Amino acid sequence: MTAGSLGSQGFAYQAIGAATLLALFVASLFVGVGELAIGSLASDPEALRLIMISRLPRTLAALLAGSALAIAGLVMQTLARNRFVEPSTAGTAQSAALGILVVTLVWPDASLGWKAAGAAVTALAGTSVFLMLAHRLPPTQPFLVPLFGLVYGGVIGAAAIFAAWHLDLLQYLEVWMTGEFSGILRGRYELLWVAGALVVLAWWTADRLTMLSLGRDVSIGLGLNYAAMLRLGLVIVSAITALTVVVVGTIPFVGLVAPNIVSRFAGENLRHTLPWVAGGGAALVLACDIMGRLIRFPYEVPVGTILGVVGAVLFLALLLGRNSND
Repeated sequence: MTAGSLGSQGFAYQAIGAATLLALFVASLFVGVGELAIGSLASDPEALRLIMISRLPRTLAALLAGSALAIAGLVMQTLARNRFVEPSTAGTAQSAALGILVVTLVWPDASLGWKAAGAAVTALAGTSVFLMLAHRLPPTQPFLVPLFGLVYGGVIGAAAIFAAWHLDLLQYLEVWMTGEFSGILRGRYELLWVAGALVVLAWWTADRLTMLSLGRDVSIGLGLNYAAMLRLGLVIVSAITALTVVVVGTIPFVGLVAPNIVSRFAGENLRHTLPWVAGGGAALVLACDIMGRLIRFPYEVPVGTILGVVGAVLFLALLLGRNSND
C-alpha cells in the first residue's frame, strides 16, 4: 500500500492505532501481582501509590523504550541501506553493554547517567565499525549484511561475557543483556525521556534521513551534507541504544520488526512513517511486557525473552512473505 492510499484512509488507521496503544497502556497499569481496580484509585491511597511508584513508571518505560528502539532500528536501516539490521543484531547493543561493564570496573559507584554516557561512546564506536565494514560488502547480496551483523555482535558479546566471567561480574552483565521492566520504579526510568527527545530529533530530520537513504552520490547531489547527517544518525542510534540498555537491558527485534511492518503499507518516506514506526514499537513492547507478566503469573518472563521469540517469528513471516511476493 502506498503512502497516498494510506493518506486516503489515514483517519481510520490512526484511530485504530491510537485505540490499540491506549488499550495496551491501560492494561499495563492494571496487570500485575498486586490486584488493582479502577474504582479503587479514588478511595484506596495504597492503590494510587502502587500506580504512581511502580505501574505508571513501568508502562511509560515500556512505551518510551519501544518507540525509541523502533526509531533507532529505522535510522540504522537508513544508514546501512539495508532493511534487515537493527541495534541488537549489529553489535550496537552488545557494544553498549561492554561500555557499561568498563564504566562499572573503572567507576563502581557511577550513576546511571555516567554509565549511559560510557555505553553511548562504545556503542558509537561499535556501530561505526559495523557500518564501515558493512559498506564494503557487495550491495547485490543484501542478506550478507545482517549475517555479518549477527557474527559481529556475537564477537563483541562474547568478549563482554569473557571479561565479565574473568572479573566475576556475569550477574551484572546478565542484567544489561536481558531486557526486563520488573525493576522499573519512579526515579529509575527517567533517562528514557532523553531517548524520547531523540525520537523527536529523528522526526525533525526525517526528510534529510530519507535523502541519506538514497546513497552518498545522490544525497550530495541533492545538496545534503552527507557526512554530517551520517554522524547525526550514528549519534541517534548509539544514544538510544545506550539509554535503553542501561535502564532496561537489551530488547531485541523491536527495531527490526516495527519498521518492516510499517514499510509494507506506508512506504519508505520517513516523514510519514516515523510516527507509525514509533507507535508500532511502543505497542509491540507493551504487548510483550503484558504477556510476560501473564504467562507464568504471579512470576514474570523478561520482555527480552518474549520479544526474542515473538520478534523472530514476526520477522521470519515478513521475510518469507516478501520472498513469496518477489
